[in-house]
Amino acid sequence: MTAPLIVLAAGGTGGHVFPARALAEALRGRGWRVALVTDRRGAGFGEDLDVEVHRISAASPGGGAGRALAGIIRLGAGLFQARRLLRRLAPQGVAGFGGYPSVPAVWAAASAGLPTLIHEQNAAMGRANRLLAPRVRAIALSFADTLRIRPCDRAKCVLTGNPVRAAVAAVGARPYPALEPDGTLRLLVTGGSQGARILSRVVPEAVAALDAPLRRRLAIVQQCRPEDLDAVRARYDAIGATAELASFFDDMPARLTAAHLVIGRAGASTVAELGAAGRPAVLVPYARAVDDHQSANAAAAEAAGAAWALAEPAFTPQALADRLRSLIEHPAMLTETAVRARAFGRADAAERLADAVATIATPGHNGGSGVRSDERREAAA
Repeated sequence: MTAPLIVLAAGGTGGHVFPARALAEALRGRGWRVALVTDRRGAGFGEDLDVEVHRISAASPGGGAGRALAGIIRLGAGLFQARRLLRRLAPQGVAGFGGYPSVPAVWAAASAGLPTLIHEQNAAMGRANRLLAPRVRAIALSFADTLRIRPCDRAKCVLTGNPVRAAVAAVGARPYPALEPDGTLRLLVTGGSQGARILSRVVPEAVAALDAPLRRRLAIVQQCRPEDLDAVRARYDAIGATAELASFFDDMPARLTAAHLVIGRAGASTVAELGAAGRPAVLVPYARAVDDHQSANAAAAEAAGAAWALAEPAFTPQALADRLRSLIEHPAMLTETAVRARAFGRADAAERLADAVATIATPGHNGGSGVRSDERREAAA
């Protein structure tokens, strides 16, 4: 007997593709077949998973009038392609991961009466998911207090968390490396695969603002944009700071394991990984993120006691130096925040999301959200 098929609709950035990959791994472990529907940018899903990939047309309808019209035309073409594809694949259900590349497949599936679910990675629901929310059977959330959800859609929400890599989740299973009173604070600075210029500018100056004895207690690992590496290295050398710099680290789980504190952006994947790993962080939301969703992510982490949020205008060398000084002098604050970060994270998010998908895709499902009442109450709280 052929195993049932689930179609995942994701594309665009890694923030949408990574949780889709994690769900694919979880579903395949349960005996389901998985196919990915994406746009031309949806590379890197993982050839090692042996998942069939189908590409359709999609684009954001945002921008000026010309771009908006072109985006609508491409979405319309994608909807036509998705309808034909779904008729051929005959999946048991379709799960979308936000971003406009997911819209044609999820819309086509809902129109055909197929079980559908969308997953929202951020603490503020994105535009594509807001468009799809009224049409789907279930909405999986990464944050309990997700913004921009219509009250009438709350009943079909389930709190799953945002899936992270197994190697990152394993970090949180180990004890936090508590900072000794006179020990070295290991600081990890990361701004995404391309780094973040504001971090390259502010962090070295904050370290320079510390008194020399405190500065010597820092061991810095920092990800920088390639064009910033030389300047950042020169600045650290000038102040006698211990720093390892690179434009990319391919051993991030190991870096997280060693870190006492992380400084970084507040993208959905970053916040989820920090929570699963149980690592305290100073989060600097990207000011130009669409709908300012990174500020919502950072605020949620700060409200849980898992991080300290600093908006870009407030992220000054002096403000960061004050925070570093306080943590070095009161290391118990780091340990307490690590505990709260671990409680805030959801290392089992992939399995919880697989539960939600399997429930709506089970034959005989009654068309509701299909999630347990306790999970619905937590998501609607």
